[in-house]
Amino acid sequence: MTYRRAAIPALVGGLLLTALLWWAGASTQALHLPGTTDVLGGRTAAELERWLTPWSYDPPAPVRFGIGVSGGIGEPAGADGTRYLSLYTTALQIRFAAVFAFFVPVAMFLIRRLPPVHGRMPAALLAVWAWGLVAGTLAVTVSAPWLIASQGRGSYRFLPQLAGVISSGRQVLVVAALVAAVSTVLIARISVKGAGPLPREAVPARAARLSATAGTVVIALSLVVLSYQPVAAALQQVSPGVGLLAEPGDLLRQWLLLGAWSGPAGGPIGDWLLYRASDVLLLVVVWCALRRLPGLLTRATVPAMAAGAVCATVLGLLASQMLRAATDGTAPRWGLESLFSTIGGGVPAALTCGLVAGAVAAVTLRVAMDRTERVDAPGPDRGSTGP
Repeated sequence: MTYRRAAIPALVGGLLLTALLWWAGASTQALHLPGTTDVLGGRTAAELERWLTPWSYDPPAPVRFGIGVSGGIGEPAGADGTRYLSLYTTALQIRFAAVFAFFVPVAMFLIRRLPPVHGRMPAALLAVWAWGLVAGTLAVTVSAPWLIASQGRGSYRFLPQLAGVISSGRQVLVVAALVAAVSTVLIARISVKGAGPLPREAVPARAARLSATAGTVVIALSLVVLSYQPVAAALQQVSPGVGLLAEPGDLLRQWLLLGAWSGPAGGPIGDWLLYRASDVLLLVVVWCALRRLPGLLTRATVPAMAAGAVCATVLGLLASQMLRAATDGTAPRWGLESLFSTIGGGVPAALTCGLVAGAVAAVTLRVAMDRTERVDAPGPDRGSTGP
């Protein structure tokens, strides 16, 4: 499948994802209408506003009214307030442009390496959906400095503020990325007709299992070792310097840890094992995805395996979060907003660990396939003899 055929679905998906996020942000005004609280309930309305605000051009009150900001010498009192408001607008412009810029190239690459034809359609849909979450998270990350600066305290605990901004807006991303992924894959399914043969990589079963195991070990290193409470606490206390680089613990945990766990600590062992089942589910999803991925790709290259591993890790996180929300009993007690409040987290760590896991899996796959070819190749003493 050529890049020209893959470009149109990716562009449509990128535009749709950006438009959906913009529309979601613009919908925050509806939550302020009279009677909204009576219909939705105060808790639900406040939770929805918290989810939508990261994508809204309507700035928070401190930025909008210039609280704590004064003008310079010879300037009007609200001059600096206007500058901070302009910074906020710039942050949102960068955010929406970055969503499109991060989504389109990788979605185009995924459609080309994982064309949505018969047998590959679900895998392509899930991969593009997962990458939509990653693209949105990266867009929030690159626009975060402008957003922090617009609040007038950019030099105070910058890295902890950066970690807090990166973790926002993920609930809306889950839904918007799913809608964009469905549209992208359906259009790609139409454009792939007449594209010629779309071969699959011939991968021996043993090599695929070894590759999946190697990649899953990398994910387990983050999920089991780094996420153990004493290790996570040590990462939290890392502080290499002062100024903007002070207190990087929150940011390190956000980009390196896929979970958090500790021992039973005297509680019921059954409840502890049930809570750990979500971590097991994450590893199972990653292993199964990496096991099947080489056979679904047109070419099992390092970039394709890395992108696929990132998507597999994000999907594993979503599955584990839904299982945890279904088993911890919060949904019946606090409603659906508490259920969705936990969905979509951990994407930065999934990106970091997934890239490493994909590279390790690709190298392991290539080594195992080369070894298999050498074993199966006939030697000089096993070749056919002439008459």
